[in-house]
Amino acid sequence: MFMSTAGAIDFQKLRIDGIYQQDKEGNLMLRVKVPAGVISGLQAKRVAAISERFSNGVLHLTSRGSIELHWVQWPDLPAVTSELTAVGLTSRGACGGAVRGISCSTGLSEGFGEVQVLARKLQRHFAGNPHFEGLPKKFKIAVEGSYEGSRHLIQDLGLVYLGTEDGQRWYDVWAAGGLGRQPTEAFKLAGRVAENRVIPIVEAVVRVYKTHTPKPKRLKHLVQKIGEQRFRELVEVEPAFGKTLEIATPLDGALTAKGERVVVPVFAGELAAADMNRLADLADEHAGGYLTLTADQDVALFVDGESGGDALRKALDEAGFGGPQVTFRVCPGNHECCMGLSATRDVTRQVVEALGAKGREAVWAISGCPNSCSQPQLGDYGIITSKLVSGDGGKKAPRFDLYRREGKAFGQAIRQGLSLEQLLAAVGEIG
Repeated sequence: MFMSTAGAIDFQKLRIDGIYQQDKEGNLMLRVKVPAGVISGLQAKRVAAISERFSNGVLHLTSRGSIELHWVQWPDLPAVTSELTAVGLTSRGACGGAVRGISCSTGLSEGFGEVQVLARKLQRHFAGNPHFEGLPKKFKIAVEGSYEGSRHLIQDLGLVYLGTEDGQRWYDVWAAGGLGRQPTEAFKLAGRVAENRVIPIVEAVVRVYKTHTPKPKRLKHLVQKIGEQRFRELVEVEPAFGKTLEIATPLDGALTAKGERVVVPVFAGELAAADMNRLADLADEHAGGYLTLTADQDVALFVDGESGGDALRKALDEAGFGGPQVTFRVCPGNHECCMGLSATRDVTRQVVEALGAKGREAVWAISGCPNSCSQPQLGDYGIITSKLVSGDGGKKAPRFDLYRREGKAFGQAIRQGLSLEQLLAAVGEIG
């Protein structure tokens, strides 16, 4: 699968189209944007077919509800993007200096039906729009149906649904959060904002970010430099800020059913294309033709009716999908990422084996490097691969930091610089 033309490719220019260089040989990763994580059975089958034809037959589900294809080759990119476009999907802006896919993690909340509609409208407005590309770095937006999980704290802009009154939907707006090597909790930029003010405010913030932030810095770095008050002043003088933009519709635009949610666990977010096809068939039969990719890298199907969940669970059982497992968000690590310092899937299996009953009930996350893509600071327990050290014979070995989260703020490191053996002993003590 190696590419002899790797030296001739400008990998930096590929990023705006959602494509990263995966390794030195020139293998590529392509990320598909899925607003609110809601994807139709038809779209899911097309992505599975692309994976079987142009990748390794495996889909990686991310913690932001996107889908990554690994081991993609340079000559195949035009065909891959054409196939995605045919079913209304895009990878444009899924990497590089652009507005990323609009995520939503609160699929169990009462407001999920409402926020998934706004997520799609935001993606249509910002994705592929040249006014909002060429940003200093990535810009992440999430629309949350509630404050559950605190994921609004890690976004460049987090919109939290408060409810609907007199036909108007209302949101709190949080800004300048992020994880990575400098975890920063977002601050509340505006409270109780009408939905018709959301896109103008987002547009104003993105323009301030683009104008005032040096490359390759995130929005949190700008706010740290100039302060919250000056940042507010810059946003409020943007021409877009004071406008309203009616985005209401007389139709109920929710794609998922309003009934029970049935979750299909996916270990480490690695889903075989054949399994995605089977789930798409089950979605067509039991869940109105839509699947939801969760923030914990699982697949959820929403069913109507009192007996719909039972019928779906029976069908899942007959199709060979496993039962409950430890909730564990996992980035690709050095299996498929050039930034990875540890083999995250292998480490995860060993951690799960070492856990006692109490540990298995917790939400876990592991990151293969300090960039924290799997959001370890938002798990009950998180593991960050912090560095490599020289071991016997000069072989490099990873070291891990163990995090514990209590309350609604970020988790904090409780053990640092652990070898794999020390990490396994530490998690075994949880009970």
